[in-house]
Amino acid sequence: MNVPIPLDDDGYLRRECPTCEKQFKWHHGPINDEAAAALEPSEYFCPLCGVPAGTNDWLTKEQIEYARGRAIPDILAQLSNETGLKIEATSDVPAQLTEPNDMDIVQSPCHAYEPIKVPADHDQPLHCLVCGTAFAI
Repeated sequence: MNVPIPLDDDGYLRRECPTCEKQFKWHHGPINDEAAAALEPSEYFCPLCGVPAGTNDWLTKEQIEYARGRAIPDILAQLSNETGLKIEATSDVPAQLTEPNDMDIVQSPCHAYEPIKVPADHDQPLHCLVCGTAFAI
């Protein structure tokens, strides 16, 4: 089941570090030919704390809650159809998520083809999303 998660107007997707729980954004899809040719990494590094995590470990708490809320009615309907039991959903489908156009775009010196957006008030060194190398802005 696909649950759409919105992008901001620049094509960035909000992410949350599973370690520090701070939010940032990464670009959804390749931004150029170099990005399109790059191998998909097995992990990404948090640009804020530098700790790596698997590529599917970056959903925000709000995105997880939204996905659950959207999926449960469909799952219950499918279960009802397959079993013949009448199962009623107990909650309303959540309103569509919206993504504000916040944060500042930053590119790491080593992997500029993977730009990120970080909070405007972040004043600490950042880390490359791809390799974890620290850099200052």
